[in-house]
Amino acid sequence: PYVRNARGEPGPARMSPVRSPAEIEAMRRAGATAAEILLIAGRQVVPGITTDAIDEVVHAEVLARGAYPSPLGYRTFPKSVCTSVNEVICHGIPDSRPLVAGDIVNIDVTVYLDGVHGDTSAMFCAGEVDAESRRLVSGTLRALQAAIAVVAPGVPVSEIGRAIEGVARPGGLGVVREFVGHGVGTDFHGNLQIPHYHDPRNSTPLAEGMTFTIEPMLTLGSPQVELWSDGWTAVTADRSRTAQFEHTLVVTAGGVEILTVTADGRCAHDLSAAPVPRARTG
Repeated sequence: PYVRNARGEPGPARMSPVRSPAEIEAMRRAGATAAEILLIAGRQVVPGITTDAIDEVVHAEVLARGAYPSPLGYRTFPKSVCTSVNEVICHGIPDSRPLVAGDIVNIDVTVYLDGVHGDTSAMFCAGEVDAESRRLVSGTLRALQAAIAVVAPGVPVSEIGRAIEGVARPGGLGVVREFVGHGVGTDFHGNLQIPHYHDPRNSTPLAEGMTFTIEPMLTLGSPQVELWSDGWTAVTADRSRTAQFEHTLVVTAGGVEILTVTADGRCAHDLSAAPVPRARTG
């Protein structure tokens, strides 16, 4: 099967978040594949397109690369990608509503390839959007970048959340607490949790070879969450807009490597697919 734990149950506490060199190399391939597909998916975002149509594109592109769309069938999730529009925080299910000018949408792509998962997401704008939405999107990206910058061996997990809050709070943005980054590798969701807020009790030190996601979800208003009756779609309680960016990372001896970039160093996170540095060595 594409995933050993499709019901999404927590893994055993003894499961190590540290991956072997062979697994990390496989995760580079899976991550690059996810990054390529996210770029393609993002190019579909224009007024008038439906998120169902984006899902169809993602599904076809994943299969064309010999991979499997990790969300499909995971805890009975019915689609191949998550598409979260405007006030939807995460886990939005693609549907038949056309996007309209001014919408913002998060596309969250995860692929299963060569026995491991690559997980990444980015924000895209349908036509021209208002200044506050632009501020939200850029602030969320800066929060992710600040969090990645602190990753290194020996750093407590809590410092990741501190870095995110250090960007969000001065910018007047709320930080969603109900959803966190997670270990990823042979399982879609490992037992390592990466909160996006600072809690000194999260003192687990990062170690070389750990693989996980950082995926801050920030809001223009209240960060409180409501869940739709579909059991998946999480929205802001006050219906304020929200944004999210995500990378899969591995801790290296000298810092961190971003696994969810293409082989030539591109990703969708700056909305223009400019090259980004793949690794930081100190």
